[in-house]
Amino acid sequence: MTVDARFMVRAIKLAEQGRGRTAPNPCVGAVLVSQNRIVAQGFHTACGQPHAEVAALLDARAKGVDPRHCSLYVTLEPCNHQGRTPPCTRAILDAGLPEVIIGCPDPNPNVAGGGAAFLRSQGLRVRQGVREGACRDLIADFLIWQTTERPFSILKLATTLDGKIATSHGHSAWISGEASRREVHRLRSWCGAVIIGGGTLRADNPQLTCRLAGYSGPQPLAVVVSRFLPEAPQTCVLLNERPEQTIFWTTEAESRSTRAARLADLGVSVWSLPLLSGWTTDRLDLGEGLRILRRDRGCLYTLIEGGGHLAGSFFAQGLVDELRLFQAMKILGDEEGRSAFAGRDVTSMQEAWELRLMERRFFGPDLYLRLRPKE
Repeated sequence: MTVDARFMVRAIKLAEQGRGRTAPNPCVGAVLVSQNRIVAQGFHTACGQPHAEVAALLDARAKGVDPRHCSLYVTLEPCNHQGRTPPCTRAILDAGLPEVIIGCPDPNPNVAGGGAAFLRSQGLRVRQGVREGACRDLIADFLIWQTTERPFSILKLATTLDGKIATSHGHSAWISGEASRREVHRLRSWCGAVIIGGGTLRADNPQLTCRLAGYSGPQPLAVVVSRFLPEAPQTCVLLNERPEQTIFWTTEAESRSTRAARLADLGVSVWSLPLLSGWTTDRLDLGEGLRILRRDRGCLYTLIEGGGHLAGSFFAQGLVDELRLFQAMKILGDEEGRSAFAGRDVTSMQEAWELRLMERRFFGPDLYLRLRPKE
């Protein structure tokens, strides 16, 4: 690994610490380097807080470091426009930095290239493209927000080694261990909505809340995708404990039913989604549901936790931006057990969905894989 790459990797790791709190801004990290040594660092901690470049300069000031003798490594092109905070290019100029090394350009079409060009016009040395692929992966969520009208969607699955999410009788508690379940609750803490299918609602009667110790933030919305609304809402935890935070995605006909009217009386939202044509069986347009979630409820992240058919539907409609797989060191061997993905009829391996590995680690005994669809 080159010296430049090593410093940018450190900036990337810093940036990841802001994941979930910077939205709708991207995650960004920065380090100040002098004589081949990191002397100050910072990252964008939350929306409305100082950007990474400013945070690194504040760290330098606290440590008595003179930025005029440093190079700044930053994962994303510095902003050159006034937003919630002043432009970072102005802070860089005021600090007297002589050199800026940028990971990837700003993907915002309205400002792309402006920060780098402005700094060059002011006499700074500017280099770009250091670990650009990794820096671009870092802002995959921001790219979705910039180029689509929907949230960044994460599919979470807990499976056995043979790819099962439940026995043939529907039993699934617990496949993964405590450490994995704690990580899922951490994900819920920064996702605006948790999405399940009607089968999961009936089988598990879940709460879909973040239950981390000491957590006091907002709870995610609960979204249930089902062509058939529940007949007996009084038995459903979601409808008893937080109906105003529960949304059903269903067909137009079902949204006009007496079941929908009963749910509306409880404060539940029932959204009619159009059907997609051209499938073996008609499917709800899940993309439209996601777009409404972002437009009307401000959701920037969604966490999909449903069964195999829901997971397959989101993948088939190109709506999975990231897969987070928790694989327990267990084998069911149940031929009729429920698979992580279902609902397709394929004849060759060429039809398989391909993914690329982003991260691999363990949560307790469970293997954790973070993957994204191949572009």
